[in-house]
Amino acid sequence: MKTVINKQSGKSSFSWQTWREVIQYKDLLFVLVKRDVNAVYKQTVIGFAWAVLRPLAQMLLFTLVFDFIMGFGDSIPGVPYPVFTYIALVPWTYFSSALAGSSSSLVSNMAIFTKVYFPRLIIPLTPIIAKLVDFAIAFSLVFVMVYGYYGMPVKAELIYLPLLIGMMIMTSFGVGLWLSTLSIQYRDIAQLMTFLIPLLMYAAPVIYPIERIPEDWQHIYGLYPMVGVIEGFRAAFFVGKDMPIDMILRGLGVAFIIMISGIVYFKKKEGIFADVA
Repeated sequence: MKTVINKQSGKSSFSWQTWREVIQYKDLLFVLVKRDVNAVYKQTVIGFAWAVLRPLAQMLLFTLVFDFIMGFGDSIPGVPYPVFTYIALVPWTYFSSALAGSSSSLVSNMAIFTKVYFPRLIIPLTPIIAKLVDFAIAFSLVFVMVYGYYGMPVKAELIYLPLLIGMMIMTSFGVGLWLSTLSIQYRDIAQLMTFLIPLLMYAAPVIYPIERIPEDWQHIYGLYPMVGVIEGFRAAFFVGKDMPIDMILRGLGVAFIIMISGIVYFKKKEGIFADVA
């Protein structure tokens, strides 16, 4: 079986055959996604409510610290600080949890590498898809808060949401591919993640408005894809905030490069997974 694995993994560059194989094994992907979702919520008391409680608890903490104590909300006229942070926390929570799951996926599934052949790309892809369940549940509360509680008007910019969600998924998958591949050879990645994710959060405009970044630096700042995602989510709901198209396009380009290069690197190293494991 090991011979089969090495033979299949000889395709080290990106090709459409990569995705055709994933589609052929869609039933396996579905089983693994279902397993990941059940593993999180099995034998829990409140079940899927945890998907809402995590960003909601962070929203309350950030509101207390950064609005009531530090006064960040004063620089965001016309937008309640709780909903300002919650809208950012929903895509950020997905990104951080999907990234954490994807980066450790190969190490945690080492036992099955030499047992049977399947597209190895399915392994880091599984948490990327599984965490969309949490995202969908948490995101539904945005509509309740914005339209039900605060009574904000509906904006036409909501049509950008599929693009922003796709960009969010692409970024998570691309970075996850790089980290999961590196983690097979370098187990330091697990330690790196403990401070990398908080660092990435504070680098994104989750708790502060992007206006706090000097305007001359915002073009460079927009190269971080999650900046465009978060600002795009806010622009889709907040009256008076324009959709940052230029920033989104820059971030989308970077996200695409990260994803394609991540796939190429993953396929290049795929042949050594079983040996290193």
